[in-house]
Amino acid sequence: MPATRGLGFLGRTSERQRLDGVLAHARDGQSAVVVIRGPPGIGKTALLRYGGRQASGLRVAQVEGVQAEMELPFAWLHRLCAPMFDRLKALAEPQQNALRVALGLSSGDAPNRFLVALAVLNLLCATALERPLLCLVDDAQWLDAATVQALGFVARRLLADPVAMIFSVREPVVTRGFAGLPELSLQGLEVPDARALLSRAVPGRLDDRVRDRIIDETGGNPLALVELSQRMTPAERAGGFAPAGAGDLPSQLEDRYLRRVAGLPDATRLLLLLAAADPLGDASVLWRAAERLAIHPSAADAAAEAGLLAIDDRVRFHHPLVRSAVYRAASDEERRQVHEALAEVSDLELDADRQAWHRALAAAGADEAVAAALEHSAERAHARGGLAAAAAFLERATALTADPTLRARRALAGAEASLQTGAFDAALALVATAEAEELDELQCAQADLVRGHTAFASGRVSDASTLLMKAARQLEPFDAQLARETYLIAWGAAFVASHDLALDEIPRAVRALPPRSGAPRALDLLLDGLGLLTTEGHASATPTLQRAAHALADIPVGDVLRWGWMATAASNAVWDNDGAWTISARQVQLVRDAGALAQLPLYLSALGLANAWIGDFAGAASNIAEAESVAGATGSRSASQALLRLRALQGTEVEASSAIASTLEQAAAGAQGVATYAHWAAAVLYNGLGRYTEAASSAQRSTSNTGEQWVSVWALPELVEAAARGGDAVVARRALERLTETTQPCSNDVALGIEARCRALLSEGATAEALHHEAQNRLSRTRLRPELARAYLVFGEWLRSEARLGEAREQLRTAEEMFADIGMEAFAERSRGELIAAGAKRHKRSLEPREELTPQEEQIAGLARDGLSNAEIGAQLFLSPRTVEWHLHKVFTKLGIDSRGGLYAALPRSSRGETRM
Repeated sequence: MPATRGLGFLGRTSERQRLDGVLAHARDGQSAVVVIRGPPGIGKTALLRYGGRQASGLRVAQVEGVQAEMELPFAWLHRLCAPMFDRLKALAEPQQNALRVALGLSSGDAPNRFLVALAVLNLLCATALERPLLCLVDDAQWLDAATVQALGFVARRLLADPVAMIFSVREPVVTRGFAGLPELSLQGLEVPDARALLSRAVPGRLDDRVRDRIIDETGGNPLALVELSQRMTPAERAGGFAPAGAGDLPSQLEDRYLRRVAGLPDATRLLLLLAAADPLGDASVLWRAAERLAIHPSAADAAAEAGLLAIDDRVRFHHPLVRSAVYRAASDEERRQVHEALAEVSDLELDADRQAWHRALAAAGADEAVAAALEHSAERAHARGGLAAAAAFLERATALTADPTLRARRALAGAEASLQTGAFDAALALVATAEAEELDELQCAQADLVRGHTAFASGRVSDASTLLMKAARQLEPFDAQLARETYLIAWGAAFVASHDLALDEIPRAVRALPPRSGAPRALDLLLDGLGLLTTEGHASATPTLQRAAHALADIPVGDVLRWGWMATAASNAVWDNDGAWTISARQVQLVRDAGALAQLPLYLSALGLANAWIGDFAGAASNIAEAESVAGATGSRSASQALLRLRALQGTEVEASSAIASTLEQAAAGAQGVATYAHWAAAVLYNGLGRYTEAASSAQRSTSNTGEQWVSVWALPELVEAAARGGDAVVARRALERLTETTQPCSNDVALGIEARCRALLSEGATAEALHHEAQNRLSRTRLRPELARAYLVFGEWLRSEARLGEAREQLRTAEEMFADIGMEAFAERSRGELIAAGAKRHKRSLEPREELTPQEEQIAGLARDGLSNAEIGAQLFLSPRTVEWHLHKVFTKLGIDSRGGLYAALPRSSRGETRM
């Protein structure tokens, strides 16, 4: 292990084997990723260099992060990808454009950060087609946030491409972008290797007791072993004097470097500080700035001889701790001096942002010219999709602004940028800075808006609804449209939190808004409909909600991205599953096309819920799997409602109970509204299992919640069935009365079919039979196959109770076949039990071959069947074309076919007759 250069590589056998395996995967055409983690000096860089030396047959791209106060969007991504720009034309045009704008190669609208990440993924994969590619990223914790996010996304989506990625991350620095990736955690050297390293590093005799004490106190950290032992006197090495403890290695090592720096000439120390202040390590920039400070090039010789700095075409410190130690030890005046020099030699046209940042760090106090330049840099960063950089520029601009009005405005702008990057603490700190000044009413509203969105994004949904409602009220005189959008989002937060006070106050506030001019928009209809639903009930609200559902079917993409996750609320409230499915499918496509992956899981969950309703379990499972995959890649949250519905309908008790328990834990943590979904799912599960007492209890919990009102409504049929089967006619009839209040105003086949099925459960004789037939007729005209199958089941059960066994078997056999086709095992088993009771022989169907496919394979196969190319599938699912091809080969093997031509017969379209999204 080379603690210092020239000492050779000792130990790390298993770690080197791990890296050899990563490289072997790439040579074999498969992707591999590893994140090397460890404290300073542990040998991360040495292992990375080992990987580079072993990369015969691979093309190597590498970049090294540098600790700096400056952050420019995608700066390090540009350096990593620059040698591959000749492959840009291999990308789809939207990806090309996004990457060109993000990397500053062309101008255009700010690209979505995940579309940029997808472009990088395909750029690396296209480059690797010619020759396997190894990407080495050292000190990844110091890359700019936009680069970290893009590379973390790429690392999670690689699979069947000859691309290997090795990152090194310094601990204890937290780098969320790489969380969850395969890791190699480095510990200190084994004792024999540590002893061997000390033997090479220390001249003269080293007492055994001293040697063992050094190893013990450094924990075998290679750099610490060498640095601490070499600074000991001969007497200390030979006489058993103990060295200083090594409990705080980074600070002790920095102190060692600083003592080495202190003995250097003044010009050399200033040159070291100049190099530490420039994060890019560009030697030409360093020498131009040195000339401004009258530093002769010979000053670098002493730094090189001291083992601190090497300069050729790049500027390289011996260890990152040297850079941080030199910079932190300098006085404020010395730092301002070198930053001023770096600003003077930065190109105003080509590097205006870097110049602005150096000028900011050179400023001794408030400086409006510099603050204004930083604000312009923030605008440029925002245009390239570099929100983290924009936030950093605005935060520094705020600190340099003397005028209270400008200071508040810049702080609020910085808070909004920080919020969008997920830096919630920074956003709240900037809001506090703004609120220290005298804000006008609009700025107060903006501050509350940031606080509300921060609370919602961080899971404090109850606080969010209150803050957002307050912000909406304040926004009313200034921006009526934003106020209405904010009320809607506040409403959504109140639903999730089951915040009854907010659910009561928001509709009154909305209804008190001034009249709008012109025809109502989709947002207006949705707000009005939800307000009527809350204050006056379904009969009054249904006409407006039905108009809203129609208008929400084609809202523009901007509205989808801002508040579209609430757009299915109207359809759900009026038993319009077709409308909910259509809206969800369209929105998923729009969000995919926009590359807004952080928001995609919410929309996929809504589509998964709609697919589960119609019995397309493969589609629902695919939506859920993609949502979880994207959420894992982006760090966003994946909603659980679709999974709950799917597991409940599938009827596998262990899996369904696990999903229900997990959701109830979320509810206990603050998202009370999701408990309604969990209890609804439990009611469906227990009705399928024939455990009616438990089903009734769960349904009552779900229907008692005034938050997610449509979910409460959906649980009413479960309560009617469970109570009727359990012999509690009073509870069943009350539930039926509540259900009828929601179904009668809708007057569609879904609502009236489910109502007829429930009425039949509480009726007798010819009336019951007529209602059973009505339920089947109405539900057969819908796409809700699970509900139709349940209509056959309860009719068959009624016929058996009437001793009409032949007719009962016919109904029950149809129900059992439908349940088995859909995949509703609990209900299918309930049907089989009724069939046996009606005199039929037990028969259980075997699984079809297609059921062996994973949800992702099912999705890819369906898209291929529908004629999409590998590139088109990859663009839709954020995979490389080669990975799509790899999945398809597995699909062909499982289905027993040898080409795409066999997919149409092996995977017929779902019963709705439309392509799955």
